[in-house]
Amino acid sequence: MIIVDMLKKVVYMIKSKEILTAKEVAEYLHIHPLTVHRYAREGRIPAFKIGTDWRFHTKYIEKWIKQKLTANFENRSGNKTLFDKE
Repeated sequence: MIIVDMLKKVVYMIKSKEILTAKEVAEYLHIHPLTVHRYAREGRIPAFKIGTDWRFHTKYIEKWIKQKLTANFENRSGNKTLFDKE
């Protein structure tokens, strides 16, 4: 129950803010903040800098997630899974 409440807070935070910090993106994606920083530095996630701090636009993060999901699905579509019929 506590985890569900925490997830609801994070989803609300993401939906209610237009610009996110690396820490907020890390919480949303369930990855370490340093991983978010590395992805931003390498251009693997849409981000921009304000001074020395990385910032992330919610709209582009959501779009990036959808692209990743689509790519993962397309990569798997050619491979059989345990649930595919022979």
